[in-house]
Amino acid sequence: MAVHSTIATPALQAQRPSVWSRIWQNDAPGYLFLLPRFIGFFGLTIGPMITSFYLSFTNFDLLQAPQWVGANNYIRMFTADPKFSASMRVTLFFVVFSVPLKLAFASAVALLLNRGIKGLPMYRALFYLPSLLGASVAIAILWRQIFAGDGLVNKLLAMFGIIGPSWISNPNYSLWTLIILSIWQFGSPMIIFLAGLRQIPQDMYEAASLDGASKWRQFVKITLPLLTPVVFFNAIIQTIEAFKSFTPAFIISGGTGNPINSTLFYTLYLYREAFGFFRMGYASALARVLLALVGLFTAFSFLTSKYWVHYDD
Repeated sequence: MAVHSTIATPALQAQRPSVWSRIWQNDAPGYLFLLPRFIGFFGLTIGPMITSFYLSFTNFDLLQAPQWVGANNYIRMFTADPKFSASMRVTLFFVVFSVPLKLAFASAVALLLNRGIKGLPMYRALFYLPSLLGASVAIAILWRQIFAGDGLVNKLLAMFGIIGPSWISNPNYSLWTLIILSIWQFGSPMIIFLAGLRQIPQDMYEAASLDGASKWRQFVKITLPLLTPVVFFNAIIQTIEAFKSFTPAFIISGGTGNPINSTLFYTLYLYREAFGFFRMGYASALARVLLALVGLFTAFSFLTSKYWVHYDD
């Protein structure tokens, strides 16, 4: 009786596909579909980030080859550039006041809409419309006309005998007009707050009412703790968007950050250094600092979230 050997001959081994070959044959269609995303990710995201990091250590003006200067751009930024510190103060002031006020207003409107009023879809769409328009050029131009010296705001004040200031050209009020514009675009966090409120079980409110808890106590002990994950998410997203805010300040100030640098957002200053004076190396250093600042804020938020963000468990 013949005994068949279980050892594959070299010819059979050559014909049998390898493990990597079988994996490639099975996954090749998926990789082909992902290829445009990979090209965009590495070519339009990772590649420019690495290039910008390198340029931040150079002196580059688009006309000559980059010249390596080491950490000179960063040293100049923190020690000899008053506009850097001015833009940082303006941006931090904008973030500190616009984000909490925007979230407070959005949550208040969401609480009102969550009470089951008639025409909820219409109100929801109406309140979301400003966020849908976004920080567009048209909205910024409209805002500049509203708060101009002879704009709508001063005309309304004149009806009550009040002479309003020139809001945009006055450094005491110009930044507040941008903060009001940011608060006006509260629709996106409002929708998220409304979705979070709909996820809170109603039987918890019913049990609290039977125990004699007031509406305010129900809000403090039930609504607010269970809504903290949504507050955390909205705070992260809106803070990052506030740090990146550019178009309203550019349009309202005419791209200068005036009056007296009161609207000189960090992104506006970065834009002027890059495309106004063609100091690409210095602008790249500014961009790296902004990235580090946003990263530190996000990391700090996640590290401290365990002390105040409450999940179902």
